[in-house]
Amino acid sequence: MTNSWWELQILCDPALEDSIFWRLEDFGSRGTASEGKGDLCLVKAYLPKLPGATLDLELLSSQLHEDAVCVGSPIPTLSCELINEEDWATSWKQYWQPEKIGDRFLINPAWLPIPAAPERLVILLDPGVAFGTGNHATTQLCLESLEKVDFQGKSGQLVADIGCGSGILSIGALLLGAKKVYAVDTDPLAVQSTVSNRDMNRISPVSLVPAEGSVDMVMEGLQEPVDGIVCNILADVIIQLLPQMSNITKPSSWGIFSGILVEQSQTVADALEKNGWIVDNLLKKKEWCCLNVRRSQS
Repeated sequence: MTNSWWELQILCDPALEDSIFWRLEDFGSRGTASEGKGDLCLVKAYLPKLPGATLDLELLSSQLHEDAVCVGSPIPTLSCELINEEDWATSWKQYWQPEKIGDRFLINPAWLPIPAAPERLVILLDPGVAFGTGNHATTQLCLESLEKVDFQGKSGQLVADIGCGSGILSIGALLLGAKKVYAVDTDPLAVQSTVSNRDMNRISPVSLVPAEGSVDMVMEGLQEPVDGIVCNILADVIIQLLPQMSNITKPSSWGIFSGILVEQSQTVADALEKNGWIVDNLLKKKEWCCLNVRRSQS
């Protein structure tokens, strides 16, 4: 374990916040936080200082510059400093407060008390180094889409969560009434985070089954096809995995796909249709979108 961390600070237009989160995840960030600074947004990211490793800040700065130009926003400013591990472990958490999402969910940081008699479904969450705090637009879109699934009318549903991150979508599906979720992620730290959050929310290991890997790992554990898929990753990865995901579904299965920029939505929709899916609706939040789909054989 590293004893020191790089803290990146990016001062940006609020319109760039979500795209910056994605850039930072690809850059290797192990935790992010944001706060308002007047009309601007200050995004902080934390990366471990590993022996012999260097940060290609020039590349990150170039990517941020390109993103800003694409949406017509001012160019973000980037700074970096070294901090102690103890400072990293607590600094990003101070910015994260309980958050209502959709009509039914309350995302509650694990280190904060749960509100008395909450009227919503509470997801206790400590994402650690995994993606999925509920702050990102794509996670919110997926949770809002899950609320529309008829878990009560069609009980006993099996769900696959492809790219589970912190496990927030898996837990959300189970709280809504799913019978079992197979959750996979190629990042072993994300799988650990999903297990930790599963146990924190007192969900049975039989109901939420995390594994390191991708769709192939879901196929190994399945005894019957799944009723639904949630997949919040990147558009090109979704397109690449669609044939495999289609193979683990029923003719009546539904799907929720996000991690997709609005300008990528048509490309993903076309790929879905080629693989036997029909797009029922598209939800948008900022520059991101979520496709709610169903199998065309139903």
